[in-house]
Amino acid sequence: MRTLNRRYRRKDRTTDVLSFPFREGAFPDMAGTALGDIVISMPTAERQAKISGEPLRRELDRLLVHGLLHLLGYDHEQGEAKARRMRQREREILERLDA
Repeated sequence: MRTLNRRYRRKDRTTDVLSFPFREGAFPDMAGTALGDIVISMPTAERQAKISGEPLRRELDRLLVHGLLHLLGYDHEQGEAKARRMRQREREILERLDA
């Protein structure tokens, strides 16, 4: 994850999830209906689940939803208001998954 993060985001640190939107690539018109790729770090997910006391499945759901929201254009790194909006949307989606 650190290698991917450094190579594609120029951030020399590990992370739990990365999203690679197809619409931002070299050939955005070829993406069709596909949004992109999501990469989840299993070791990080396992560690975070253990720390939070949540089941691994719940942590993986959270990371998948987080990555999907990035593919849909949400970005928590563009200010606190956008971060709050993204966190709220994450909660809404996760609540629906739990229903």
